[in-house]
Amino acid sequence: MITVGMNYHVLPGKQSDFENKFAAVLDALRKAEGHTNSTLWKDVSDDASYLITSEWSDEQAFVTFIHSAAFKEVTTWGKEQILSGRPQHKIYKH
Repeated sequence: MITVGMNYHVLPGKQSDFENKFAAVLDALRKAEGHTNSTLWKDVSDDASYLITSEWSDEQAFVTFIHSAAFKEVTTWGKEQILSGRPQHKIYKH
């Protein structure tokens, strides 16, 4: 099992858009093979800063998902309209 930490910082005023999109992305994650659970966390000191933790059966399952058309569609939308910078991802193996 692995846990992936995905850090995002959104443009001012785009917090609700990001949170709503995450709800839709969660549906896609639930259908992804090897996905176990994902949670959206919001920074209490910076309300435009988010962390998504996502649990997967193995690293290959996560890599397969991030190369999917569904993930690319969401990341393109985020990059063009929501995010203030490039997301940072870190994989934790256990």
